[in-house]
Amino acid sequence: MSNRHLEIVLYGASGFTGQLVAEYLAAEHADLKWGIAGRNRDKLEALRHSLALPDLPLLVADSHDTEQLAAMVSQATTVISTVGPYAQHGTPLLETCAREGTHYCDLTGEAQWMAAVYERINPLAEASGARLVHCCGFDSIPSDLSVYFLQKQFKERFGNYANRVSGRMGRAAGGVSGGTVASLMYVAEQASKDPKIRERIMDPYALYPPGLEKGLDVPDQTGIAWDDDFDAWTGPFVMAAINTKVVRRSHALAGLPYGAGFRYDESQLCSNRAKALISAGGLGAVMAGTFFSPTRALLKKALPDPGEGPDKTTRDNGFFEFWAHGSDGENHLRVKVAGRRDPGYGATSRMLAQAGLSLARDELSVGGGIWTPASALGDTLLARLPGVDVQFSIAEGQ
Repeated sequence: MSNRHLEIVLYGASGFTGQLVAEYLAAEHADLKWGIAGRNRDKLEALRHSLALPDLPLLVADSHDTEQLAAMVSQATTVISTVGPYAQHGTPLLETCAREGTHYCDLTGEAQWMAAVYERINPLAEASGARLVHCCGFDSIPSDLSVYFLQKQFKERFGNYANRVSGRMGRAAGGVSGGTVASLMYVAEQASKDPKIRERIMDPYALYPPGLEKGLDVPDQTGIAWDDDFDAWTGPFVMAAINTKVVRRSHALAGLPYGAGFRYDESQLCSNRAKALISAGGLGAVMAGTFFSPTRALLKKALPDPGEGPDKTTRDNGFFEFWAHGSDGENHLRVKVAGRRDPGYGATSRMLAQAGLSLARDELSVGGGIWTPASALGDTLLARLPGVDVQFSIAEGQ
């Protein structure tokens, strides 16, 4: 790719999350050769003006125009995409990157889309050398890399890997973006019409490579449960539906080093049983509501529209804590992931940017294909994330 004059093209730069990524890159990476892209030239020019970078390259490409997309991706080493819902708008860009040998990362949490495109697009990426990495935001970097980090530490301490890891969402503060709402609604609309999509969403191993025998995990927690390891009640965690699948895919792509019987689950820590019940009931009602057209329409009215999201104060004052607890039946180890800024946007935009920078600049051990954050970026991304205030550490005595 030595003839490509841009390291990164940020696609969807004028959207809510895209602007946050652009602002971060402009403020913190003055040496980066990059450009902004999208379908609306006026919005891109307004963004370029707000960044005070009059010479920043600007590329116009519609998400369904393959000629425009090919012209765009052929200019860059890596494309960062924030254009969702990805099941609706993302396939042509993903396939174009795979064909052109351009690395790619995104923010999708749409397992049904990822599972649907894998068989056709993965061989293209393997042939061209394009590394395609989904889920490079709050879903699913803290989950995926916490297991990767924990297992490395577990092996060093105890001589073997943990055969069971529990991911637990702890305290957090932040806001909701209309883009996330739109993706959730689109997934629900697809699932309500297509039983195959419903099956993929419920399948714990939906993202396993084809032909690999499934493990022992069951669908994600929907009610409340007591957790002996954390000495706390837990409720369902909304992002578990994608995070658990990504962790299992990372394990599969690594060759099942933790054993074919490795188990991973994820839920929300609650301070008492009553809060766990409220959490489970509230999330269950919302998720049920998304599957029916009348209630889905009401939820859309009540929640932010695409292009809307939490204000700067909410983003900057937000934070999150995520925990991973591993055991082999005898030994135990716990990891804490602590992030500044709200998880969905302040932290996510920086995690995505670092994933893109890693693809563009770092020497990676994997070739072309559709990867996960841990399987493709692993140690290099772990080394980058403290620079954006996302810290991974061993939680001694907790």
